[in-house]
Amino acid sequence: PRAPSKGPGAAAMSWLLPWWARAGKVVSVVRLEGTIRAIGPGGGSGPSRGLNLDSVGDQLVKAFEAPNVVAVALRINSPGGSPVQSSRIYTAIRELAAEKKVPVYAFTEDVAASGGYYIACAADKIYADDSSIVGSVGVVGGTFGITGVLERWGLERRKYTAGARKQEIDPTLPEDPAAVARLQTVLDDIHAAFKDAVLATRGDALTAKGTDPESVFTGEIFTGRQAAALGLVDGTGASMASVMKEAFGDDVKFRNFPKPRTLPQVLAGVPSIATTAWADALAHAVESAADRSALHGPAQALYAPR
Repeated sequence: PRAPSKGPGAAAMSWLLPWWARAGKVVSVVRLEGTIRAIGPGGGSGPSRGLNLDSVGDQLVKAFEAPNVVAVALRINSPGGSPVQSSRIYTAIRELAAEKKVPVYAFTEDVAASGGYYIACAADKIYADDSSIVGSVGVVGGTFGITGVLERWGLERRKYTAGARKQEIDPTLPEDPAAVARLQTVLDDIHAAFKDAVLATRGDALTAKGTDPESVFTGEIFTGRQAAALGLVDGTGASMASVMKEAFGDDVKFRNFPKPRTLPQVLAGVPSIATTAWADALAHAVESAADRSALHGPAQALYAPR
């Protein structure tokens, strides 16, 4: 049988394909921003309600499966949040990179701290701005004590439970040192998982810089330049485009994989990124207030800067 024709007609047909299907080398770009949480205010979830695997999973899969992809670039701007969601995103990126044999580069913006840095560590290389806030490899959890308020207002606490330790960190009860000690073991275990994830991808870089890993696992934050000196990131000051072109050539093309727009955004014609940023900022403010509420309930562990 004859080989398919490669004459003028075939060449003309190729121009009907999207540009990224015709490009020789493509870098897929995925933006990961906002507070990391499973469910947003009001109990709903979705692309405008925070950063979690459910909201970015499809983007990541499409980015790694894009035609002619030579690398995936993550643009990260997150102060942290849920340890579990941070781990889920980290694991998904590492598994996709291994399966598709595609290198991953992370580029931090204003902040990639705590859970945000956890996600950045899923990349093979991390680049930051000189003034980016990076690190905060730690865990925080807590609640309030309002026993004095109850007494002052003559309020009587009435709560019924099954399980001897079900309410041991209840804000309406006096603090119990034994309960605090047990809570500390939980925080330490979550912290250990965080440290393991960092060491899996940054251990060699930390060693090369002569950095004792435990010295940067204190929850402390660093500027991009400080982080580079310690080995927490690989470089600063360079743009995503310059790093990718140096690695893959000046002819490399960039293809963005944005979050899907919500129905109100589609109807109003509002750009997804702007609305999402506004919604994330509002949601973060609401959640921060809730975390500080005396009636918030049991202490919640978070990857967030102290």
